Amino acid sequence: MELAHSLLLNEDALAQITEAKRPVFIFEWLRFLDKVLVAANKVDVKEKQKKLVEQLTGLISSAPGPPTRKLLAKNLATLYSIGDTFTVFQTLDKCNDIIKSKDDTPAYLPTKLAAVACVGAFYDKMGRMLGSSFPDTINNLLKALKSAESQGRGEILLSLQKVLSGLGGAAASCHRDIYKNARSLLTDRSMAVRCMVAKCLLELQNEAVFMWTTELENIATLCFKALEGSNYGVRVAVAKLLGTVMATALMPKQAAVMRQNVKRATLEEVLELMATGFLRGGSGFLKSGGEMLKGGGSVSREVRVGVTQAYVVFVTTLGGQWLERNFATFLSHVLDLVSHPRATQTHVEAVYSRRCVSFMLRATLGGLLGEKAQIAAGKEICQAISKQMRAVEAVVNDISGENKAGAADVSASQHVMVCALKELGSLVQSLSATASPLIQEPSIGLLETVTSVLLHPSMAARLAAAWCLRCVAVALPYQLTPLLDRCAERINNLKSSPEAVSGYSFAMAALLGGVHQCPLGIPHSKGKLVVSIAEDLLRTAAQNSRLSLQRTQAGWLLLGALMTLGPSLVRYHLPKMLLLWRNVFPRSQKELEAEKARGDSFTWQVTLEGRAGALCAMRSFVAHCPELLTEDVIRRLMTPIECAMTMMSHVPAITKVHGAHLKASAAMVRLRLYDILALLPPKTYEGSFNALLRELVAEFTLTDNSANTTTSLLRSLCHYDDSVLMGSWLQETDHKSIEDQLQPNSASGSGALEHDPSSIYLRVPVGEAIPGPLPLGVSVIDASVALFGVVFPHVSFKHRLQMLDHFAECIKQAKGVRQQAVQLNIFTAVLSALKGLAENKSTLGPEEVRKSALALVMGALDNPNPILRCAAGEALGRMAQVVGEATFIARMAQTSFDKLKSARDVVSRTGHSLALGCLHRYVGGIGSGQHLKTSVSILLALAQDGSSHEVQTWALHSLALIVDSSGPMYRGYVEPTLSLVLTLLLTVPPSHTEVHQCLGRCLGALITTVGPELQGNGATISTIRSSCLVGCAIMQDHSDSLVQAAAISCLQQLHMFAPRHVNLSSLVPCLCVHLCSSHLLLRRAAVACLRQLAQREAAEVCEYAMSLAKRAGDNLNITETGLEGVLFGMLDRETDRKLCSDIHDTLGHMLSSLAVEKLSHWLKLCKDVLAATTDVGGAVTFEVEKDEEDSEKKDEMDDDTMFTGLGEDDKSKPSVAPRWVTRVFAADCLCRIILLCENADKTHFDLAAARSAQVKNPKGDLLVLHLSDLIRMAFMAATDHSNQLRMAGLQALEDIIKKFASVPEPEFPGHVILEQYQANVGAALRPAFSPDTPSDITAKACQVCSTWIGSGVVSDLNDLRRVHNLLVSSLDKVQAGKGSSSQLYSESATTMEKLAVLKAWAEVYVVAMKIKKEAESKPAKPLRSGEEDEDEDDLGADVLPPDSLITLVQPELPSLSRLWLAMLRDYALLTLPAEFSSQLPSEGGAFYTPETIDTARLHYRSSWAPVLHAVALWLSSTGFGADEEKEEASSAPSKESVKDRMHLMLGVSIEFLCFPRPEEPIEHVMSCLRALCTLLECPCAKTHIAEDQLLAVELLNVLHRLLLTRDPPAVQLQVTAVVQETIRAAQDHLQRRRTSKEGEKDSQSIQGEGGDTGELVPGKSLVFAAMELLVFILVRHLPQLNTRVKESPSHVPLRPQRLPEESARLVANTVSILAELPSLCSPAGSMTILPTVLFLITGVLRETALKTSDNSVPLPVSAALQGIKTIITSPLARAESNQTQWTGLVRSSLASVLEYSQPDTDEVSMLTAITLFLLSASSELVGVTVLQKGCMERFKNGLNSSDPGVQARCYQLLLSVFQHSSRALSTPYIHALAPLMVEKLKAVERKRPGTAAELQAVQEGIRVLENLVSMGEEQNRVQLLALLVPTLISYLLGENAISSAPQVSKGLHDFALQNLMRIGPLYPAAFKIVIGAAPELKTRLESAIRANQASSKAKAAARQAQPTVQAAPTIKLKTNFF
Repeated sequence: MELAHSLLLNEDALAQITEAKRPVFIFEWLRFLDKVLVAANKVDVKEKQKKLVEQLTGLISSAPGPPTRKLLAKNLATLYSIGDTFTVFQTLDKCNDIIKSKDDTPAYLPTKLAAVACVGAFYDKMGRMLGSSFPDTINNLLKALKSAESQGRGEILLSLQKVLSGLGGAAASCHRDIYKNARSLLTDRSMAVRCMVAKCLLELQNEAVFMWTTELENIATLCFKALEGSNYGVRVAVAKLLGTVMATALMPKQAAVMRQNVKRATLEEVLELMATGFLRGGSGFLKSGGEMLKGGGSVSREVRVGVTQAYVVFVTTLGGQWLERNFATFLSHVLDLVSHPRATQTHVEAVYSRRCVSFMLRATLGGLLGEKAQIAAGKEICQAISKQMRAVEAVVNDISGENKAGAADVSASQHVMVCALKELGSLVQSLSATASPLIQEPSIGLLETVTSVLLHPSMAARLAAAWCLRCVAVALPYQLTPLLDRCAERINNLKSSPEAVSGYSFAMAALLGGVHQCPLGIPHSKGKLVVSIAEDLLRTAAQNSRLSLQRTQAGWLLLGALMTLGPSLVRYHLPKMLLLWRNVFPRSQKELEAEKARGDSFTWQVTLEGRAGALCAMRSFVAHCPELLTEDVIRRLMTPIECAMTMMSHVPAITKVHGAHLKASAAMVRLRLYDILALLPPKTYEGSFNALLRELVAEFTLTDNSANTTTSLLRSLCHYDDSVLMGSWLQETDHKSIEDQLQPNSASGSGALEHDPSSIYLRVPVGEAIPGPLPLGVSVIDASVALFGVVFPHVSFKHRLQMLDHFAECIKQAKGVRQQAVQLNIFTAVLSALKGLAENKSTLGPEEVRKSALALVMGALDNPNPILRCAAGEALGRMAQVVGEATFIARMAQTSFDKLKSARDVVSRTGHSLALGCLHRYVGGIGSGQHLKTSVSILLALAQDGSSHEVQTWALHSLALIVDSSGPMYRGYVEPTLSLVLTLLLTVPPSHTEVHQCLGRCLGALITTVGPELQGNGATISTIRSSCLVGCAIMQDHSDSLVQAAAISCLQQLHMFAPRHVNLSSLVPCLCVHLCSSHLLLRRAAVACLRQLAQREAAEVCEYAMSLAKRAGDNLNITETGLEGVLFGMLDRETDRKLCSDIHDTLGHMLSSLAVEKLSHWLKLCKDVLAATTDVGGAVTFEVEKDEEDSEKKDEMDDDTMFTGLGEDDKSKPSVAPRWVTRVFAADCLCRIILLCENADKTHFDLAAARSAQVKNPKGDLLVLHLSDLIRMAFMAATDHSNQLRMAGLQALEDIIKKFASVPEPEFPGHVILEQYQANVGAALRPAFSPDTPSDITAKACQVCSTWIGSGVVSDLNDLRRVHNLLVSSLDKVQAGKGSSSQLYSESATTMEKLAVLKAWAEVYVVAMKIKKEAESKPAKPLRSGEEDEDEDDLGADVLPPDSLITLVQPELPSLSRLWLAMLRDYALLTLPAEFSSQLPSEGGAFYTPETIDTARLHYRSSWAPVLHAVALWLSSTGFGADEEKEEASSAPSKESVKDRMHLMLGVSIEFLCFPRPEEPIEHVMSCLRALCTLLECPCAKTHIAEDQLLAVELLNVLHRLLLTRDPPAVQLQVTAVVQETIRAAQDHLQRRRTSKEGEKDSQSIQGEGGDTGELVPGKSLVFAAMELLVFILVRHLPQLNTRVKESPSHVPLRPQRLPEESARLVANTVSILAELPSLCSPAGSMTILPTVLFLITGVLRETALKTSDNSVPLPVSAALQGIKTIITSPLARAESNQTQWTGLVRSSLASVLEYSQPDTDEVSMLTAITLFLLSASSELVGVTVLQKGCMERFKNGLNSSDPGVQARCYQLLLSVFQHSSRALSTPYIHALAPLMVEKLKAVERKRPGTAAELQAVQEGIRVLENLVSMGEEQNRVQLLALLVPTLISYLLGENAISSAPQVSKGLHDFALQNLMRIGPLYPAAFKIVIGAAPELKTRLESAIRANQASSKAKAAARQAQPTVQAAPTIKLKTNFF
């Protein structure tokens, strides 16, 4: 393939390769040329042009295939347009000659087609440059057109289209000729040709004025004729032509109008023309005389569907603004269509017409209009409805009967009503909460209008009105309860009107069915209301025969709807329901028999309807309340159900007697029965199988049914992948809802609510806008088939055989059309049964059953009906799966092999090739491996059969199935299959799109099979890869959207396996173009592919998309917002679920990769989307900047004047403002951007840093600089109409407050940047607290309020009050109690709101207390809030008193504390396990009702934690609520109340901490721990927990478990705090007991744990529990402490490392708690734990005492030292009983400290520890020489240390040892270490100190010597001074030296001088002796003193300036250990 990449064709290489590969080589060269010509240097091209032209024109006559000729033509045209053009006419003539040639052989055809293609490409590219040659060319093409076959016709028309587009208006002279020749082909028998003509005429109408003036009617007639018998492609093309021509006729293009004086058509004329097609089809006009009007055949459905699409094209082309202005006309026209008698000749036709009209309305109104315009349209629809309703009422109330014609009007009006109401419902639902102005405006009276239709005489209209009300309630949930009440009231008032009973019950049922879409629900009482109404209706049904039917139906309908509310509500009414069900049916066999003889036809009808209703309600119960289906309930349900089964057998007799009109009611009973049985476990009705199966089989084999009704389930039971064979991919188009009408099965697509009223309350199937149950006849068969599948696996083999044989017999008996119908139904049933077997994992049965089944299936494999063949193949595969035996599979495969080898007819070859595919699909590669070779060879042969494209399609489809299922086993066949695929792609005519689609499937499957190997570089792999790429390129260039979609998914696969080899620069632009395709499947494929690309390479994708924007013409919608902008725009237009979710994902991936780098771009995108808020109803919006508005106005004018022709042209689209769903997504994106920035870089949240970063890099973009935009967006969203958007906005606001609360404002120190946005935040929150706001929004707003108040942003109390008042008002609501306000939502919504308020208050209170506490702990310095620590003394005036926030909360505290405690009690009860449910109070809790308990749990779960913390704070600050008890008598809280509250608090905490769910936020865990901590600070609580030791042990065990599961350091720190409080409580308690029991010394209990034996019992001992937990923490952070780790062979000794700060704090806390533990034990007990404790503490010292750069002491070290001190000085040590043990412990601990020596150990800490031992435990250590030696060694090392800091500290420590009171201890050290010290100090004279630290070391040393002097006895003083004084004098500097000496040296001099001057007077006698002994000392001293006095002033100043030298030692330990 590489050889093909050259500018000229490499003819040598071409000659060397085999014949088969040449076309691929040539194609690859043309592909290369296509890319290279555009980019190449013009000079190079011109040099080689001659040769190139020769090579290319040579290829024309080499019979190139379709893709090759297309590329060839394109390249030739490009070559001429780049290079010289003088030979172009020769080439053109050459092509024309080929076209004229008389050679008609098939072999010559490709050459002719290539020539035609070249001609088209030349004109397309060069147009008018080709001058006057065009008439000849066009005539030549038209001549050829007359004689050409279909492929030629298609190609010629394509060329003509290109000639027209290239020449534009210049070709006017030929327009008529082309038109005349082309129009006759619109009814060509080849569908592909029809499409081509439509496209050609579409091009022609751009310039040919006559088409939309004089010829307009003819064009319309032609189009209608073209639609007859058309396929989907033709309908789309013709509709586009018709719609565009009509639009142009109405609003012609400017240029054309200028040239000729044109008479414009009026809107009425145009619409009249279109209506003709809709109502009369292609059979001519009104002119043709009267007989047409009198009836005649109905319109063919294809025409109606095509015209419907044309209407949509027509409106889309005219654009949204046109529709806005002319909506009233359009609406009345469309509604007239559906009221026309010709559109509604039969019921099914009427339903079809309604669906078409609904489609027109939805496609135009839903897509083209913005939200404001949609509201206006809604008003129009309302008016139309009320106008119709007035007319109907006039007829109904006209008693005299004068208005005869009126009756017909009424029946016609029902269809108008259905369409109008359905559209109104869809409109309101899509607008959601933004529709509120439409509902609220009294002048429209929408609700009145819609409810008035509930009294319409026609059931269809009543149901439509009910549905519309359901839509309103779902869109605006606050309407739900009032609407229900209103209907209930009307039903009660209008009980005597049949229509009212029926209509209002429909409405109530619909509303109840909508509840599940309203998360806030309805009040529980409404359930009771519905039950009472339903009961009443059923009870009074028999009283009045005129109403019995309606009342019965209504009663059961309401009960069925009630079931959808779910088990929590139905539970209460179940006993009553069971009773009602039992009473509808006879109690016994006897009564059943007796019943047969009684009654007339009317009573039977009522009875049957009643029973059907009861069964329907049962079915609803089983479907919606599976939790209530206990064994007992099922048993009680079975009684009526079995009775119904028995009754079924009597019905035929009854219908015989009373007339056939009962058949429908009987069928309804059967339908309901089948439905409910399918939901129950088959075991429950095993006994009735025989009778039931008889019924079922009779049902779908049409035994008693003369109509040939077929089931609709076959498609869904066949495999989705087979859609290409069955054409069911139409389900995946934008026209699905109307294309359904054209499917072959009975009543397909004729779903309507009136076929089954119960569907009004069921859930709408996914992807449907409105439920559309099929007509009863079809539904019953569907239900019987589905139930057959459920029952079949449970039937005995004998019966299975009987049924299968019976099926064969039925098929044999039936003839013709009926046979087809019976066969379809039977096959669907068999498939259903096989599927059931597979799901139950059971087998088909013994040999005879298999034989019978196989015979049945094999017989259908050669049925002429393709759908049956598909079903048979599928059944065969499923059978193989169920039987699962190799021999059986082999036999089946062999049969098909034999058949395929011999058969020549298309039918059996297609059927059996599919059979092979299905076998492999269901048995998988392993099971059918041995047949693989044969299957593949046969299918490859069939796929090459060019004579039948159908065979090719089926064979390729099966091949794809085999490749898919064989996986790696197929690897050996990849090359031959791939070369076949390429050959076919290059040769099969493009009009056979199915073949190309299957080729695409094959290619995709092959790519998956080769998989990751595709990355390789071997020769074979490279070939495979380039073949795949070539295949994709061919398919990408195909004209059919499905083939293009297949190409995209293949490229997507390739990109997954070999991303480097997929060229994104060409793929991405191609995908972007497809985004605005009119084909859903293509848009889906493009977005799915973009989603995958954006996951890995978002930046590249966006770049390539932008490059497209720069170079593209006007056919693209990528603007400066790039691909992201287009995707956001698509979200507004697309309704397909999958597509929208992929768009969300794609945008999400792009956001994650790019948002941080391109911050302002993404923020602007979100802002533009959010700023489009519709200002209906005056929501608060910011003013749009002036210039933006003006530019928008300009655009609008352009749209009118520059009216464009193409419907897909995007000029008309962006005029729609983003819809609410898109805005919600944008608000979510905003939150994601904030999160991404947070993870990326902290500078995004630091204004000062951001500004300095921006100065350095102006392009850089930081979030904090966009803060005002962020706030503005959040504000816009939070104050919108749409509730979802308000939620998203509040969430964004909360995120912004949390992330930016602490960002300081650099220009105003002491302030934060959010302060300036107080007003915005307040304004955004206020609307959420208005009384009519839904609970969930208020709850969210409370959360934001508490975040805002607690963030500490606001410093002014008055400003805080604004937000605070919102919370106060909510609190009043909470206190109002349960049934205060009129309820709109369910009780759980109220619970949610109240708990949110309490939670918010709790959070505020927690923050307030925190600020207060901080303020109390720092009394000196007033603080603004907990956030800042700047010095603010200068701001004194506006600083808040620190407890200001608490003053806001204080007044509410009494009521708050009560509510909080009530809430915690509720929560505690709700967390009880299910087995204690009997303990729950029957009337519910403080904030929940017993009915809503399940939902309430969730709300409590999300809000209890802050409340617990707040209660703990309140209890501890008020001494367990002492304040509130004062009124009652005693001031101290009663013991009981303390106990209760403690139990409540600890119970809730421990229950939670025992097992916090993984999804619980970590904040809850923290709140809970903080609460415990706060609680235990309170004395009452301390005594409580200390008195009950088991409770404390349990608490510690739970905390230990928590540590095992949660590891954030914050949690662990908080746990240690709780442990510490617990231990302290125990200590205090012990202390109190000891003081109170001073007298009885020997009492065991006051000894502490361990008693006399020292044994600690796990599980009972608090100390043991604490040790467990603390050891766990230590070992977790310092694993080296664990001796087992060290002993393990794999252990590599770790060098101690510095702990992170949080761990250090944690270890320090742990150590200090450890040290406290011995004090809880008796002396014996303490001996049990001390070894461990000391081992751990010294271990921590060893591991953490590391040198630090700044000589600070790490926290764990100071804690360890403190711990050692605590332990050694504890009184336990003095107990006589364990003296020896204690001494041993102390000695060994010191010994282990002495052992530790590592190079980077911090010697100071170790020396400190040693000193601690020496000072505190002197008695135990005196005289132990080994230890003494070790200690001295350590001190010597310290003195000799090179680090002056260590020396200084060492001197300090020695001083404390020397001064120790026990001389026995200190003397040896003085003797050993003093000489060394003196030496060190003497040496200083030679090496004077150079740094402050060295100077300090010397000073410390001198201090020790001085102290030794003072300690010495009088007689030795002279000797001691003789050591000190000379040393000091040696430090003095000479007079000359002093001026030049460095600062430190001078410092030493001053220090020495001062000390000498101080010592002299202290010991005058001794001093004289020493000075006298050495005269040179004297002179030095004197001169120094003189110099000192002389410059005393200067010195004084110098001394002042140098306080540092004189300062205290710089290394100060944080804790003073001595």
